[in-house]
Amino acid sequence: MFEYLQSYSPYHNVKKDVKYPEVFFLTSTKDDRVHPGHARKMVAKMKAQGHRVYYFENMEGGHAGATDNSGRAKLWALTFTYFYKMLTKN
Repeated sequence: MFEYLQSYSPYHNVKKDVKYPEVFFLTSTKDDRVHPGHARKMVAKMKAQGHRVYYFENMEGGHAGATDNSGRAKLWALTFTYFYKMLTKN
């Protein structure tokens, strides 16, 4: 099964010589469903290949990324700031 999964895995298919949009990875240290190590590993690989990425790891929250309204507001502010930055690039 690994061969099949590897065929569509973003981690296994990211290439150094391909130009990708600047990606924003958002994770939570306390996510009990998707370990933040997956995002950390992908960010490290993309940076090592010379790609520009944005990364935020919330120390609170779980799978949804935030524990309260204040945390959710911060995550949405980061998300919309990223979108604005990408949409207003030259």
